[in-house]
Amino acid sequence: MSDLKDKVVVVTGASRGIGAAAAVELAARGARVVAAARNASACSDVLEQIGNNGGEAFAVSCDVSDYSAVEKMISDTLERFGKIDVLVNNAGIVDPIGMIEDTDPEAWARNISVNLVGVYNGIRAVLGKFYDQGHGTIINISSGAAHNPLEGWSAYCSGKAGVYMMTRATAHEAGEKGVRVFGFAPGVVDTDMQVNIRASGINRVSQLPRENLSAAKDPAQAIAWLCSEAADEFAGQELDIRNPEFREKSGLPALEG
Repeated sequence: MSDLKDKVVVVTGASRGIGAAAAVELAARGARVVAAARNASACSDVLEQIGNNGGEAFAVSCDVSDYSAVEKMISDTLERFGKIDVLVNNAGIVDPIGMIEDTDPEAWARNISVNLVGVYNGIRAVLGKFYDQGHGTIINISSGAAHNPLEGWSAYCSGKAGVYMMTRATAHEAGEKGVRVFGFAPGVVDTDMQVNIRASGINRVSQLPRENLSAAKDPAQAIAWLCSEAADEFAGQELDIRNPEFREKSGLPALEG
């Protein structure tokens, strides 16, 4: 499979979960991958998987809430690969989980800094490059929480709601300049984040049995498909992995029931 041959893709939050699975899938399809995480060494397993499969990737340390760090990530990518075609804004945190009156204000603000400001920082850092080259793709990882408030998730829901509007605003500004922008809600996926959610015991998501969660390979496949020209018709939209048309076109099996 080489439908992304020669594309350069940056994935934030690539050390585990959806980000790690996406990095491996993208490399398997021929992309050269930049795996970003707060500590680059945390991406060693991802780099090993990619290397063992004949792919090309390197890791960078990047706190997405720090614009200077994001700028350096993009600069390092251009120095290593000479270009960037796709940015996957995947880095995110769910904490603090708790009722509003019980949450720590600094932790709440940190959530917004990572989940929303981090997305802005990534977009801000690449948009000029995309305009100069006349093309580019931005994939913002969204959530059903952007549209459905849940008790205990005030920060996460607020941040993801902001990401939804950031996706729409960016598409409005950049769509006619050759930049494809997507929001993508991956569903409830079996990741470390879900371990923390289950441990909290707060709201209905924490009660979902682990066996009912999706594997990270499914959203990874969808993300890789969004990087391809086949997804052009969906540019500017926020997409949900549960949507039957989207699943069919991205090659995912139909959901049962």
